[in-house]
Amino acid sequence: MEDGNVGEALLKKQYYYENCPGCKVDKAKELKTDVSFRNLLNIWMVVLCSALPISSLFPYLYFMIRDFNIAKREEDISAYAGYVGSAFMLGRSLTSIPWGMVADRYGRKPVAIIGIISVIIFNSLFGLSTSFWMAVTSRFFLGSLNGLLGPMKAYCSEIFREEKQALGLSTFSAAWGMGLIIGPALGGYLAQPAVKYPHIFPKDSFWDKFPYFLPSILISAFAVVVAIACIWLPETLHNHPLGDPPTNDVEAVESGSKKKDKDMIIQKDENLFLNWPLMSSIVVYCIFSLYDIAYQEVFSLWAVSPRRLGGLNFTTDNVGDVLAISGFALIVYQLSLYPSLERVFGPIRFARISWVLSIPLLQSYPFIAMLSGITLFLVINIASLLKNLLSVTVVTGLFLMQNRAVEQHQRGEANGIAMTGMSIFKAIGPAGGGAVLAWSQKRMHASFLPGTHMVFFILNVAGGLGVILMFTPFLTEKKKTPSEQLH
Repeated sequence: MEDGNVGEALLKKQYYYENCPGCKVDKAKELKTDVSFRNLLNIWMVVLCSALPISSLFPYLYFMIRDFNIAKREEDISAYAGYVGSAFMLGRSLTSIPWGMVADRYGRKPVAIIGIISVIIFNSLFGLSTSFWMAVTSRFFLGSLNGLLGPMKAYCSEIFREEKQALGLSTFSAAWGMGLIIGPALGGYLAQPAVKYPHIFPKDSFWDKFPYFLPSILISAFAVVVAIACIWLPETLHNHPLGDPPTNDVEAVESGSKKKDKDMIIQKDENLFLNWPLMSSIVVYCIFSLYDIAYQEVFSLWAVSPRRLGGLNFTTDNVGDVLAISGFALIVYQLSLYPSLERVFGPIRFARISWVLSIPLLQSYPFIAMLSGITLFLVINIASLLKNLLSVTVVTGLFLMQNRAVEQHQRGEANGIAMTGMSIFKAIGPAGGGAVLAWSQKRMHASFLPGTHMVFFILNVAGGLGVILMFTPFLTEKKKTPSEQLH
């Protein structure tokens, strides 16, 4: 009975090429052996490796800029910090579409390996920065050469069959969210080790001269391990024209393989900019990216700012504690609660609900700053935890829409367009967030939205626009073709 089911599954796809990596992946999907710990671990490691360096600098960036002695006033530090945060995204915005086209031509795997190597080199150089411009330049090149996120989004939807794509993309967004949380936690705990752990890292040692190198080199060491593991990463891209029968009949399945499948995908390029389901989801994704990265930058700078400027007066260790707790909660949420809630609400409706809830939550932050002691620590942990869970829910829903809107041979390019738009908005986010925070801290006694009330209000204006666009008629899902519905 089991053999009959296997044969029936194989007949669904009529042609397999013996030496095609994409066909091997398709076989695993037809036989339902695609959902494996190995595939999930591969996605987790590669995405985590790319996400860690993006935000690991946020907890200590304020102090790094201060040490560069480039800011004339304390209130200006946040603005300079925003420029460093934006350099990475500016670099990525210039190269995401070319990296997507390379991934569609040569495969997802080589782009992933090149991106990981760029983390090893330029993240280490950033930790050794001795000037503002060295920091900006190393971050810019890290963003330019790390083009793996777009192709990896395509990879997540290709390595699993359609009904399991939500699992692949939720793994992607969970690893991404974890990276954006664990990264700052590492930065918070490990920056300035000669000050925090003088018995291990003596004063006037290498670690005292380069106080921000330790978190960078640990992330780069993890990237070395991931680069080696990627040697065995399965490729999902087909190395032959889709729709052509194989020349080797040994790999063809039964007698039905000699007949052309009328429902097979033909590699016909469409103009992706005219694909409204794709472009509408990318526009919403870009606005959310601006909202989210600006929040991350503002949160870390706000948390370490002094009380007189409306901040929490946290140390980098305190910020690390908050983000580590959020990271642990994110793992539990993705493994236990998210799949069930996604089935009940559907990914898009669930994303809409999550984004709506995040707006009043964010506006409560200035009031949280009025608390102190253990009450402050408990409340800010709960707020940060909820904010990160809601964010990863929105991202997962939008990822699913983008990948279902295009065929495989254009997914790399489609995700490249998404990454370009997202990177442009994320380049604006840290610089804009840092500048608005610096401005808001100069108006602590204003009559309308004084101090940090203003920065969180402006973040929510961007968030409110995104919420409106999350609904029809703007955001639309791609309708399945009759052949897709049959499968």
